[in-house]
Amino acid sequence: MDIEQKQSELIEQFVKQASSAPNAPALASALVDATSHPSLFAFSEILALPNLQQLEGTENAVYLDMLRLFAHGTWSDYKSNADRLPQLIPDQVLKLKQLTVLTLAETYKVLPYDQLMQELDVTNVRELEDFLINECMYAGIVRGKLDQLRRCFEVQFAAGRDLRPGQLGSMIQTLSNWLSTSENLLISIQEKIKWADAMSEIDKKHRKDVEEKVEEVKKSLFKADIDFRGHEEICSESGGVMDYEEDRSRPKRRRHPIS
Repeated sequence: MDIEQKQSELIEQFVKQASSAPNAPALASALVDATSHPSLFAFSEILALPNLQQLEGTENAVYLDMLRLFAHGTWSDYKSNADRLPQLIPDQVLKLKQLTVLTLAETYKVLPYDQLMQELDVTNVRELEDFLINECMYAGIVRGKLDQLRRCFEVQFAAGRDLRPGQLGSMIQTLSNWLSTSENLLISIQEKIKWADAMSEIDKKHRKDVEEKVEEVKKSLFKADIDFRGHEEICSESGGVMDYEEDRSRPKRRRHPIS
């Protein structure tokens, strides 16, 4: 099962769990379950549930802030706001660090080890590489190459995170610019195809004209050859008659008898 299908099934599962929560404590518990699940990395559908508003202004409001953190934040964001958020269990800490890698991989295609160690609170390269391999690449959320010589992680693929507030407009603008560029490129390609077709037709016409001229020259040469051969035959026949007439007009020698 690919990661997109698995995400879809898990989102549906936790949306149902959160929607059917009978009270605020049960809803908070459902949010903890969702944010600690090892295979769930998208939370916008849960965050959009209307019944989450019942947490606002209550002692459980911190769980709503926690969900927003997992939807859009990073490990550094948690450390900066830890006094206003619930204490995370180990599975949530791991999940938030995985999400932090996704955030960085969305922005940069080459992630220096030093930057990753700082963002993830990792103390050495071995621990960092083990985390990237076992918790990120094996989980299917990123693919890339570990470059020990350059001390960096080269990102080849990264699963997308939930859109942050205000990010949708920027994404729409980016897609609009891409669409405009694609349309201009398509027009340019079509014009080049038309030009190539026109040049092909010109080339075909030129070849046809050359072939016709070659045929005309061949016919002319063939006709000239026939005329030349006819002239040679006529000359040959005339020469034979003249030789015969000359031979008849010469006086014949008389043979004297032998005494």
